[in-house]
Amino acid sequence: MTRICSTSGLISRRRLLAVGAGAAAAGLAMPYVARAADPIKVGILQPFSGGLEVLGMQGAQGTELALMEANEAGGVLGGRMFEFLRADDKTDPKTAVERATELIRRDQVTAIVGPVTSANRDAMMPTIQRSKSLLLYATDYEGGVCVPNVACYSALPQQWIDPLVPYVLENLGKSFYMIGSDYVWPQKMNAAFRSVAEAGGGTVVGEEYTPWGAKDYAATLRKLEQAGTEVVVLTIVGADAITFVKQFAAAGLNKKIRMVFLGFGENYLTGLSTEESEGIVTASNFIETLDKPEARELVARARARFGETTVVSNTVDAHYTLTRLFVEGVKRANSDDPTAIMAIMVGHPIMSGNGEVELRPEDRHALLNVLIVKCEGGTLKVIEDLGRIAGPNQCG
Repeated sequence: MTRICSTSGLISRRRLLAVGAGAAAAGLAMPYVARAADPIKVGILQPFSGGLEVLGMQGAQGTELALMEANEAGGVLGGRMFEFLRADDKTDPKTAVERATELIRRDQVTAIVGPVTSANRDAMMPTIQRSKSLLLYATDYEGGVCVPNVACYSALPQQWIDPLVPYVLENLGKSFYMIGSDYVWPQKMNAAFRSVAEAGGGTVVGEEYTPWGAKDYAATLRKLEQAGTEVVVLTIVGADAITFVKQFAAAGLNKKIRMVFLGFGENYLTGLSTEESEGIVTASNFIETLDKPEARELVARARARFGETTVVSNTVDAHYTLTRLFVEGVKRANSDDPTAIMAIMVGHPIMSGNGEVELRPEDRHALLNVLIVKCEGGTLKVIEDLGRIAGPNQCG
């Protein structure tokens, strides 16, 4: 069930039903007519269940932080407030489409922030395109989206893989075993990793994909050890990744084989011991221990809002920054019309938790600042700060 939130609390169920009935009757392509007293509604469509709930919660927190700060600063368009509506896609494409349709038709959102998986995003895309609502996608992905009303604050393979692999070849090893969850992002990321690694003299000795909810990786661990693996490249996501890393360490392989874990961040550290996480290498755009003023400020804001134990990961930073770009787009457009907002969201730099970033006008993708990161003593540490990296134009 969709939950409607704002800085003033929850809307009553009676009002929710009344709004929903009126919106449903009007159909998908609702006109965006500014009414000074009405809030601007933003749907937060994330996996709050289904195995990726940690990522979903952090995406929601980043989005909500940006919207609540905008409201506390007086709102936009002469005092209109943002109202955010959480919806659970359950890490399931069919559910993602159903929830997106509800947010657009019933709740009349101007924008949807989410989801996480590429499968859910792609399933939603026809609905998003028909409605002309904005989709704000803030998860690293495999590339290929060129849709006028979709903005991607998302690391492309060329932004993470291209600079990471040379470091891995020089410092970790040249023999790779790749294992990922069975969907498009792990497959595309591994294909990119293979291409760069083989061009640099590396060898892929194994590659496999596991279903959601896998519990026993013993057979895979035997294979990667027997294959002469020097580096395991992990693109398993969510709770399944925690299971794999724990079994990898329990088998003693973390003492023999290095690990590159794409998408790894603080959200995974909470489920791993210091020994289990030791030595994991990844690429990221932000870590909560980053020694920069903008990083310290973001961490302080998030913890002041959600509590001192709040994990402030790359996921939080990406959703917070993209939502702020949206808020600034509303202000610049002086309108709640999605087309006008998207047209002015692009090409205007904004400070993220790691330097200035912006959405490129040509394809509405972000120019991002990239870090190579290593886990040491239970903490993520920057090994190399690569600065701003632009991926290829996705509409080229």
